[in-house]
Amino acid sequence: MEYVYAALLLHKVKKEISEVSVKKVISATGVQADDVKVKALVSALDEVDIEEALKNATLTQAVAAAPAAAAATEEKKAEPAEEEKKEEALDGLSSLFG
Repeated sequence: MEYVYAALLLHKVKKEISEVSVKKVISATGVQADDVKVKALVSALDEVDIEEALKNATLTQAVAAAPAAAAATEEKKAEPAEEEKKEEALDGLSSLFG
């Protein structure tokens, strides 16, 4: 994953994503860069429009997050109803001894 992060960092600062630059970024973290992984990453990214891929990834995450947020809202709505039932039950018990 650190290799992908290195490529994203280079992209962010508008530097060329090459084997040498990726190795420098990885080495700067104190880790020995794996030549095979670096070559594979650079060749895989050679034909990828990173900016477009990031936009699509962000859009995909936003679309996936919407149903999760709706489910959380429904869950929160259900909780007060349960609390009200508990309070009503306690009120009923207190009337027996009141």
